Amino acid sequence: MIAALRRALAAPELSAELRRLAVGAPAAAPLSVTVDLPGPGGDLLAALPAGGPFWYRAEPAAARYRLGLGHALQIASDGPQRFAALDNAFAGLRRDWRHNGRALAFIGFAFADHGGAPLPNALLAIPAILLDSDGERYTATFSTPVAHLDAAPARWAELLRPATPTPPPALKIHPENPLTASAWTARVEAALRAIDSGRLAKVVLGRQRTIAADGEFNCRAILAHLLRQQADSLIYAHGDGDYCFLGATPERLLALRGGKFDIDALAGTAWPGSPALDSSKNRHEQALVSHAIVAALTPLCAESPTATATDAQQAGHLSHLRSRIRGQARAECTLFDLLRAVHPTPAVGGYPSQAALDWLSAHDERRSAWYSGGFGILQADGDGDIAVALRSALVRGRFAELQAGAGIVAGSDPAGEFAETEAKMATLLTALSVEPASKNGTDG
Repeated sequence: MIAALRRALAAPELSAELRRLAVGAPAAAPLSVTVDLPGPGGDLLAALPAGGPFWYRAEPAAARYRLGLGHALQIASDGPQRFAALDNAFAGLRRDWRHNGRALAFIGFAFADHGGAPLPNALLAIPAILLDSDGERYTATFSTPVAHLDAAPARWAELLRPATPTPPPALKIHPENPLTASAWTARVEAALRAIDSGRLAKVVLGRQRTIAADGEFNCRAILAHLLRQQADSLIYAHGDGDYCFLGATPERLLALRGGKFDIDALAGTAWPGSPALDSSKNRHEQALVSHAIVAALTPLCAESPTATATDAQQAGHLSHLRSRIRGQARAECTLFDLLRAVHPTPAVGGYPSQAALDWLSAHDERRSAWYSGGFGILQADGDGDIAVALRSALVRGRFAELQAGAGIVAGSDPAGEFAETEAKMATLLTALSVEPASKNGTDG
């Protein structure tokens, strides 16, 4: 894989095509040249870099894999207008973007419009090298701003240093502090009081758990395990050379293609030994999510969006209730307009949305990195596909912070909701090569 990339990089045709595209382009304009590579491509993990930024997005069931190495251009934003700022910046990039093929950017953002440390609150980046494999075609796209064209080949060559494979470390799983469950119970009971008062119908609470190892975690090995374990999910990762944020999510936040959007209304969870997926609690949660998404997007559509019948969505040992919300956006709407309207959905925040967000803020809800935010790709034509960043781990050295959540509605049982977060964390515990303490699951 690396040898083929180096040959493509040295080919005179690449330089000639870059120079052709650069004629008359502004100095800040991105250039992207796509070349075909031999072979099927596969999961692309062999090219995961030894350091520096990378982005990974895989759909194992569809045999679609994308890996971005380095950054040709990047834009960070935060605050209440973060999506508007990214929308304006990306519109400028798209206007000037010169490309001959599979040009795209990656995007990741936090749940709320503040926080997200240690990653930027919201980050949009065009990778310096994009590897794209769909089972039929395997390509590499080399990107650079026009102003850096002469120095680009050396930068690209530097990125082609894959990480040295290392065996999975032995993990030290310490029993959780008994106060963890007590604190969870107190938070659930506080949420139930707010629900009983009529201020909320649902609020999603998150949990964190830190795992330590006797050696550094191998993100490549974790991702390979997730590919095998969660074939029906979207596997994602972003590394900045220090931290690696990765996971496997069953939930699409927003896809836009030619003005038509597709969104998952996913809520309610079951796992072996849990109450039935078709329970009244799960049905109630899913109905809240579906109703809220349709209501939020209706003003942006010529006709009201439609929801499919509810079915079961499998995600490893977990299952969820899902309906799909589809519609045609007004001609003037961008992907970011739709994103502002729909995020966060009640599947990760609560309902009514603003009341739930206010409650979470008042009760010091903490969500690291981009957990329950978004992770996706944006095309040069403005279309894109963004997933909800669930079932995640934030990895640094020999430590990994796992995150999961549960939706609290009237009648929720604190112990049952705690068990649900344990079931969801088991996805990453298994990928870290650890047998979970119990087999006991989208609200996180």
